[in-house]
Amino acid sequence: MSYNLLKGKRGIIFGALNDMSIAWKVAERAVEEGATITLSNTPVAVRMGDVSKLGEKLGAEVIPADATNVDDLEMVFQRSMDVLGGKIDFVLHSIGMSPNVRKKRLYDDIDYDLLNKTLDISAVSFHKMIQAAKKLDAIADYGSILALSYIAAQRTMFGYNDMADAKALLESIARSFGYIYGREKHVRINTISQSPTQTTAGSGVKGMSSLMDFANRMSPLGNADADECANYCIVMFSDLTRKVTMQNLFHDGGFSSMGMSLRAMDQYEKSFDLYRNPDGTIQYG
Repeated sequence: MSYNLLKGKRGIIFGALNDMSIAWKVAERAVEEGATITLSNTPVAVRMGDVSKLGEKLGAEVIPADATNVDDLEMVFQRSMDVLGGKIDFVLHSIGMSPNVRKKRLYDDIDYDLLNKTLDISAVSFHKMIQAAKKLDAIADYGSILALSYIAAQRTMFGYNDMADAKALLESIARSFGYIYGREKHVRINTISQSPTQTTAGSGVKGMSSLMDFANRMSPLGNADADECANYCIVMFSDLTRKVTMQNLFHDGGFSSMGMSLRAMDQYEKSFDLYRNPDGTIQYG
């Protein structure tokens, strides 16, 4: 169902690869809500992924670009303004990749050159993106810039590796740049801390399926999926959230506020040989 929340707005979606991508879902919902958009991903991702098909479906130009390259980013913003006919109202940064994770390097044995790549791709690219937009004065008054994060920025999550460091930096950039851009141009910058979601990028994280199951058992509302995340992004792009900025917004079914849930405790107890005492207390074997 469309509510015309983005009617007349222009946007750029970075990071759509295939129909498993959150960015893909966001692009579809943005157009459903009345926006016109451009899509951007690396030249390799454009060649090997399905983003060109998405562009055809949505009538959106696909602009190949390296999000770690400032010249490429400036080109994306300038081209998008030319194609869409004015300043940009919303931007989604849905970019993340860890070479250390891909090579199965453990956190206490990471390659530091690869760590630099992780941080550049997954976090510093967000700073470069915002800085390029600001220098070009490419974002409209009260425009909205979003990046996708994860709770590993605040809590230790086994297997998330150096991506946790990248997400912590990503959220810090949103706060620091959010103050400057908000003060000077009324542009709002936020991050959404999403439930673990089965995407192409997320599949490389060690124990991803177990992590998703654990989070689902812990969350009173269950995990938020990619379509639900897209809906939240649309609200954050809309004029309904004009005064929300510099926030890390949890979209995780309540997981971030939980300590232990009934379902998780039941599963935990099943994993042991248990003896229940007459008084109802449990003795572990």
